Amino acid sequence: MSNRFILNETSYFGSGAIRNIVTEVKQRGFRKALIVTDKALVKFKVVEKVTALLQQADLDYEIFDEVLPNPTMNVVNAGLAKFKASGADYMISIGGGSPQDTAKAIGIITNNPEFADIRSLEGTAPTKKPAVPTIAIPTTAGTAAEVTINYVITDEENKRKFVCVDPHSIPVVAIIDSDMMASMPPALKAATGVDALTHAIEGFTTLAAWELSDMFHLKAIEIIARSLRASVKGEQQGTEDMALGQYVAGMGFSNVGLGLVHGMAHPLSAFYGTPHGVGNAVLLPHIMAYNADFTGEKFRAIAKAMGVQNAECLSIEEARMAAVEAVKSLNRDVGIPVTLREVGVKEEDIPKLAKAAFADVCTGGNPRPTSVEDIERLYRAIY
Repeated sequence: MSNRFILNETSYFGSGAIRNIVTEVKQRGFRKALIVTDKALVKFKVVEKVTALLQQADLDYEIFDEVLPNPTMNVVNAGLAKFKASGADYMISIGGGSPQDTAKAIGIITNNPEFADIRSLEGTAPTKKPAVPTIAIPTTAGTAAEVTINYVITDEENKRKFVCVDPHSIPVVAIIDSDMMASMPPALKAATGVDALTHAIEGFTTLAAWELSDMFHLKAIEIIARSLRASVKGEQQGTEDMALGQYVAGMGFSNVGLGLVHGMAHPLSAFYGTPHGVGNAVLLPHIMAYNADFTGEKFRAIAKAMGVQNAECLSIEEARMAAVEAVKSLNRDVGIPVTLREVGVKEEDIPKLAKAAFADVCTGGNPRPTSVEDIERLYRAIY
């Protein structure tokens, strides 16, 4: 058996890292950018931090700001039309997971037009050519879309989100600058931060995990556990550390997959528009408890990474419970909702949600075998 690992070719980290964009554009010989983002980031002048640098260097660009949370196929098609009309030869994606995922889909379809229906990209589509070159600039510390080979698109017609896994979609450059995340409100920092923790914990326990991915995930859990509370409070060091922690988690899970938390969270976004990070955060401790007996010693390692005292001295049952409680405590401290009802789930939809979650590509990586009936019971228990 062999294991594959894919990462960005170039990444920059730290406050002020955004200034490297001009050098990268010039060295790569790019002519014109399509900036893929959303209207809020334009309105609050986050995008301006990038366009000001491009203008100073006399670098051409146009802006596509129609991205929505949980980006849809219609948004992707609008972006494709904009890219073609603009005459751009590369993209700059600015934002959280939604602009990043939108840019990935635009870039893949532009260079692989046989997948123009979009739905055929689900899973591991056999694309032949790398996506349009993209410089990815995250504005949230959570999705790690700037380093992953994955992206998620919402099929509004069928009320479902589908995951695309394609090495050709990874950005050529990622710029992880905490200054670009400074405008995040506390609730968004909390939700995206626990999303990053979910990536790390699910990546650590997924069926495809191995030693190299474990290294990234354990370090990410440690960074996030020590930094998220401070980041939510607005402390600069906490924000910088979260920017790094979420990226480290992405380096791992992009290569080994996730599990049932994501499988159950995706339908919440498709049905109700629930922010992805919020859905993951509510579900995480409950699914951890569900999986605990199928994870060997891994929950002990999670407990230690999250700062549980004397975790190595606990029985395996105690260590597993300690890991779950550490996540619950973090959720409470950063204000994560406790129940699915609080985030708009309708009890009568649970059977449909369960079927959608069971079919989700992420569910197959879960360490504990599951069924539609099991998932329905979990939704009801968390409701």
